[in-house]
Amino acid sequence: MNQFTHWNPFKALTRSTPQVEFDDFFRGFGMRPFLEQVQLPDIRLDVSEDDKGFAIKADLPGMKKENIDVSVDGRQVTITAAYSEKKEQKGKSSLHSERCEGQVYRSFTLPSEVDGKDAQAHYENGVLELTLPKKTNGNNRRIKVT
Repeated sequence: MNQFTHWNPFKALTRSTPQVEFDDFFRGFGMRPFLEQVQLPDIRLDVSEDDKGFAIKADLPGMKKENIDVSVDGRQVTITAAYSEKKEQKGKSSLHSERCEGQVYRSFTLPSEVDGKDAQAHYENGVLELTLPKKTNGNNRRIKVT
């Protein structure tokens, strides 16, 4: 009886390469591998809805409210926040730095349009709270079926 085995001719290519081993060697010494970028985490959201509108809580720890931008366009909500923690220190050179400069961005679509002129935003203790009232159309009305 013959047994069949699966042979992948490209498997040898997935084994470690000199570049990967070189990058791993320096990983613990505070040097980043070539072209690796530090990414800030995504913005985590809680969205709730009632008859009047939407309440949104977004985690933005460590941000300054001056660096937070919120835009509303119909059903589309976009939150952007910039972060900068790098400071030049005279007479010192940096050996290792994980605190970075960057920007986080989150855009999402709500189930119905928002009235942007009555929208409110409040930032405290790393949490951005948005109160977005639903847009009311003067033509909407309920019709009783007889």
